[in-house]
Amino acid sequence: MKNTKERICTIIQIGKLTDFVSRAYDLLLIAAIVVNIFIAIFDTFPQSIPYKSEIWWIECITVIVFSVDYLLRIWTADCIYRKLSPWRARLKFMVSWEGIIDLMSCVPFLAASGGGALRMFRIVRILRVFRIHHYADPLRIIGTVLKKKKGQLLSSVFIVLILMISSSLMMYNLEHDAQPDAFKNAFSGFWWAANTLLTVGYGDIVPITIAGKICGIVITFLGVGMVAIPTGILSAGFVEQVSKAGKPGAEADTPAERDYDFCPYCGKKLP
Repeated sequence: MKNTKERICTIIQIGKLTDFVSRAYDLLLIAAIVVNIFIAIFDTFPQSIPYKSEIWWIECITVIVFSVDYLLRIWTADCIYRKLSPWRARLKFMVSWEGIIDLMSCVPFLAASGGGALRMFRIVRILRVFRIHHYADPLRIIGTVLKKKKGQLLSSVFIVLILMISSSLMMYNLEHDAQPDAFKNAFSGFWWAANTLLTVGYGDIVPITIAGKICGIVITFLGVGMVAIPTGILSAGFVEQVSKAGKPGAEADTPAERDYDFCPYCGKKLP
């Protein structure tokens, strides 16, 4: 029984090139995700009306596949988090980002048959696209980088937020008297600051005073620098992770930095 569970755990994780069954499972899930996203897009066109019955059956089948996959991941969670008891390991997976995404990928289909407020949950099915990271090594690497660099990324977001608040209040005070309709309150300045600092620049609100234009130029330069900070963090983390992945026994962090000893990437036992 134990060997069977570990084999199933290996199959539902990213498969090795030599493991045909695991790779076939990955391709099956990816195909189901792609079909669901196509249905979500096609369902918004009037041409889909004659095919409502076929769409429902296709979505029903793929959601069954998603549900079985979700239950298998819960059942085999203790094969990954070996340092935890079986129930704690399963709970850890269920409350993880991956577990929540897996669960939410099944909810929209159940809610679609309801009426009124339940139908709004159908939009959640777009989250199924995030399941692809289960089955593609490059996406798993990106997810690992985001997890390892989350502290630095949150710090950079906090700096951007402080800069946006300061810029919005500054621009409101400089431009409110000149164009009260555009800068009605601090939130209007916040909208302008977000567009400028994030280099979007919709142009629906622009400064017209000399002081406002000078301030806008400074904030624009600061925005370019702020966007570069998380970009540099992600780039460095990605290069570091790719370098580690190319070394033997580097599929995971050191034992002190992880609470599992079964590689969730390839299914091998870690040192």
